[in-house]
Amino acid sequence: MALGTAVAAAASVAVLSLGSGSPAAPGKVPPASAASVQLLERAALAAAATSQTKVCTGHYTYIKMVGHTSVLSETKTGEMALLRQDEGMEQWTAVDGSAQTLQRRNGSDAVLPGTPGQGNLNSPTYNLLDGLPTDPEALLKHISDDAEENHGAGSEATTGPHQRAFVTIGDLLRTGGTPPDTTAALYRAAALIPGVDIVPDAVDAAVRHGVAVARTHDGERIEWIFDESTVRLLDERTVLVEDNAWGKAAPLSPPLPSSTPELSTGLGRPTIKRTALVQVRSGHPERRSVFCPDVGSSGIVPG
Repeated sequence: MALGTAVAAAASVAVLSLGSGSPAAPGKVPPASAASVQLLERAALAAAATSQTKVCTGHYTYIKMVGHTSVLSETKTGEMALLRQDEGMEQWTAVDGSAQTLQRRNGSDAVLPGTPGQGNLNSPTYNLLDGLPTDPEALLKHISDDAEENHGAGSEATTGPHQRAFVTIGDLLRTGGTPPDTTAALYRAAALIPGVDIVPDAVDAAVRHGVAVARTHDGERIEWIFDESTVRLLDERTVLVEDNAWGKAAPLSPPLPSSTPELSTGLGRPTIKRTALVQVRSGHPERRSVFCPDVGSSGIVPG
């Protein structure tokens, strides 16, 4: 098994310019654009070239997240208000899901009830990610079937099957602990989704310029922003391209820094700031720092 270099994804409120290209005819979704397929293949090759690390029983995946999510809430007057929920936390999850998960929020530690087992696509363990198909078509079918079972007909989900698959792949990429071969397969699976395109000059919440792989559905565009030179995934964000309950559509100009929120439009997501593998000799992570020589990376457990 292997652990890839963490990919930071996310994020905070900011605006960026709309993508190029003409929209498809109503009811028809074109295949992924050639430019997006090329960019995703570059990202897949970079992921596949990531050094591999042995993962053993007793290892935990450590993730530190900062940021917020945006939530619509109905006020007493019946209007909808956009609220921010702090999602900052640290979490330690057993790679095989055999032990309870330890989570720290606002300085307080809590052991989550039960054990995650293998987990699922919404909350995967490292072993689940490592066991996913690495053939892009098989992986996309697996993701699409899972999305249809859990978010398809009869559920309250409003996104179509293609958008659900795109969202799931983005979420898996931003777990921060996806094995290199799985990461490469996820990028290649995304290239098979109709309607995927690029935003040639995207700007993330940290005001870093890059190129984005994007997909639009119901007036909202999800973007995965990459460093154009290294194809490292910098950020993930949702940008409004039509006015809706979440706010006003983004203007056609590049965003200003997020320090000017009155001119920003977007939906926040937490940013994964750090990932690592930590080894625990026995039991649950204790209040100490540990270093795992065979993993080659240190992880800070609560102390």
